[in-house]
Amino acid sequence: MDFQHEDGRYFLQDENDKLLAEINYPPIDDGKSVVITHTYVDPSLRGQGIAGKLVKLVVDEARAKGFTIEPVCTYARHAFAKHAEYADVLRPVKPEE
Repeated sequence: MDFQHEDGRYFLQDENDKLLAEINYPPIDDGKSVVITHTYVDPSLRGQGIAGKLVKLVVDEARAKGFTIEPVCTYARHAFAKHAEYADVLRPVKPEE
């Protein structure tokens, strides 16, 4: 499965440009971090691990480029809780000042 990439977004479309899957992760902290705000998989593809692959793409990019990730969307929070090996790219929680 070949996902397309744009800044802050990985996605998959069919031959008619219908969106089948995507993850959005805009930059924060002057580009030192990103926040995963949205993960979507079309109902026809659910249960195949596609959302997990999308999160892993962002994790791999974070490792390669040296940024951290704040998982905000429900699926991303679940993925980070389930995969302890993602801890190295988890954005540290900043105490309230």
